[in-house]
Amino acid sequence: MTVVSALAEFAAAGRTGLPKPVVADVTGRVLDTFGNCLAAQELTDPSEPHEAVLRMAERWGGAGGSSVIGRGLSLPAPSAALVNGTLAHALDFDDTHLPSVLHPSASVVPATLSVAEAVGASGVELCQAVAVGDEITNRLGMASYLPELRNSLFFEKGWHATSICGTIGAAAGCALLMGLSADGIAHAMGIAASMGAGVIEANRTGGTVKRVHCGWAAHAGVVAATMAAEGVTGPPTVFEGRFGFFEAFLEGRYDVHAITDGLGERWELLRTVYKPYPSNHFTHPGIDAALALRARGLRPEDVAEIELGVAAAPLRTIGEPYEEKVRPRTPYHAKFSGPYTVASALIGGGGLGLHLDDFAESAFRDERRLALSAKIRVVADEECSEEFPLAFSAVLRVRTVDGSDLEHRVHSSRGGPEHPLTFDELRTKYALNAARVLPYEAAEALASEVRGLEERGTVAGLLDTALITRA
Repeated sequence: MTVVSALAEFAAAGRTGLPKPVVADVTGRVLDTFGNCLAAQELTDPSEPHEAVLRMAERWGGAGGSSVIGRGLSLPAPSAALVNGTLAHALDFDDTHLPSVLHPSASVVPATLSVAEAVGASGVELCQAVAVGDEITNRLGMASYLPELRNSLFFEKGWHATSICGTIGAAAGCALLMGLSADGIAHAMGIAASMGAGVIEANRTGGTVKRVHCGWAAHAGVVAATMAAEGVTGPPTVFEGRFGFFEAFLEGRYDVHAITDGLGERWELLRTVYKPYPSNHFTHPGIDAALALRARGLRPEDVAEIELGVAAAPLRTIGEPYEEKVRPRTPYHAKFSGPYTVASALIGGGGLGLHLDDFAESAFRDERRLALSAKIRVVADEECSEEFPLAFSAVLRVRTVDGSDLEHRVHSSRGGPEHPLTFDELRTKYALNAARVLPYEAAEALASEVRGLEERGTVAGLLDTALITRA
């Protein structure tokens, strides 16, 4: 059995029912994605990527039956998936799977939602599609983890596993909703393997294209599934073949057992964690350490210098180039800065520790925050490197102005596998996000609809209560 056929049979079996904990877990994925999409729409500058892709999608035109979240606007399913996927990843607040180091739901939920609306699927059918799509995305990402590298080979090579694997997971979920057989689902994934893409240099030096990656993955997933439904086929050895996915992206170095072992029995979906802070996940253990030292009484004015120790692999994302991390180019770029996020946490942030206002223009221009950031250098820490990427860890070492030394080590960041967010914390995160653009009653009504998703006879009208009113 080839890899694509194994994944396709797993996906098709999802149509006959999934474990209750899996279906229940999906509602949290949907709620978190909706909250992230809503909060992103507070950013209304025409240059924002989600505004740009929306204008583009409207110019494309076409008869629409799929909703743009929050807008009261319908577009063709591929276009709606593009816009919603861009919104879902716009704030870098989307869920993360380890050791894949990718964000599955930001591509899969927008893609499957758009198709579910278009085909008149039920709530439980949407749940099945999201579960299958997220699981396949995670499993493909896991295949790239090489213990000898202590890293994902996708990440090592500069590929964005989120959008590459997310395209294939989205295609599988969409094909399931379209009623395709296992063979048809395999063809959808085989086609999608030619569409997944994304490089992550923007994490280091800026640029807005990365925020479109999940939108394009969602869009391509819908298109790939539609092509399969219309008779286009993919190669049966699309993953393991001589010129297949693993050779092209990973130089033939991959762990097939990470994909197939326990498939359908052990759900990696359930190990996918939610972000407490709206920044690159590599910054989170440093934030945790800073918040802990702040709780112990450390004040920004007490700091002479700080050393932030992290794993060697994420150092390249959150610590280099150094001059651009201590003074990021844009508020979004600040989300990928170890110095900026640690400084912000020591000064004191909102939400669950840091929130969206800590990356607003006013915070980004705050000279007090930037002056503290300039006192922080990021170094590779051997213990953190050993723990990565099974956990995101960090150590913060502070020399105070009176000559004292303080230290705090975090072995697994908050929200990670060892310290997942509670249901109440997830609801708080959603409520804070949704409240930025929706009245309280509308935000709560949408949350109630999502909690009852499994019982809905149709997903039509799911988003009717969540309409943003522009002044």
